[in-house]
Amino acid sequence: MSSAEVPPAQTTAEFGVSSRIRAQLSHMTQSMAKIGQLLLENPELPLQLSITELAERAGTSAATVTRFCRLIGYGGYLPLRVSSAADLGRSSAQDTWEQVIGHTFHPRQDPAQVLRTLLNAHVGALQATADLADLALLQRVAAAIATSRHVDIYGIGGSGLVAAGMHERLYRIGINAHAWTEVHLGLTSGALLGEGAVAIGVSNSGRTSETVEMLGFAGSQGAFTVALTSDPSSPLAAVADVHIQSYTPGEYLQPGDFAAQHAQLFVFDLLYLMVAQQNFERTTTTLARTAAAIATHRETQSRPPRTATASPTNGTPSS
Repeated sequence: MSSAEVPPAQTTAEFGVSSRIRAQLSHMTQSMAKIGQLLLENPELPLQLSITELAERAGTSAATVTRFCRLIGYGGYLPLRVSSAADLGRSSAQDTWEQVIGHTFHPRQDPAQVLRTLLNAHVGALQATADLADLALLQRVAAAIATSRHVDIYGIGGSGLVAAGMHERLYRIGINAHAWTEVHLGLTSGALLGEGAVAIGVSNSGRTSETVEMLGFAGSQGAFTVALTSDPSSPLAAVADVHIQSYTPGEYLQPGDFAAQHAQLFVFDLLYLMVAQQNFERTTTTLARTAAAIATHRETQSRPPRTATASPTNGTPSS
């Protein structure tokens, strides 16, 4: 076995066949990758096919299948079949874990490793998003928002929280903005838009059907439409006038996780600052007024708690 075929330390017996394949897929030759993709899509095949039949199905040779088995940490095809049987016989708990949390994190992984992986995911998402930023396009969108008569922001689930955060920030600097996270209300809002309005759709994948529908309808009513997604070829980008790209660390986390939302928030934060710059006088005036409106609440919260004092007459605490 060549050094290239020696499995890394993380592909130990505690990982199933699918996890091992995913961990090594990017390092495989083209012929081995065909086997890997085939088994990821059909994990039951090792129990149904001989090594020769599996090789034929993948369009490769039995020798390549053997090398594939060794690459992902098995001594040969028989141990792979045994592990596949164990995987298929196991409860759905592991599959649920990988679907919801991701295959990079193992339930018994060291906390320090989890910390490093998470940090890399979040920092990497922000840096990649900054590298992708088209400042000229962002300036164009900021100008449209600053001069618009109305801004509607659409998002579902985690992207809905991001949309709500952008609405709050824009509203504080005098922009007539609203966030919609439910398709019926979003379509109703879109019906009231037209020339001079801006509609923004937020979806990490760009494939959330409700968001695509809301943004597309807003555009059909004459609004200037903006898509914020990680995929420029997505349906949401296709229905928008312009597309702003964020980055999601898909190799670490699921698309709906916080790292993806932080990348979206980073773009919106930059866009918010650009909008604020468009009209300095309005921004400072509205910020001062809104700050004054909540100043008493902030003072109350920051005031140290009163301490009870003894009454000079009966020794009981005074209120």
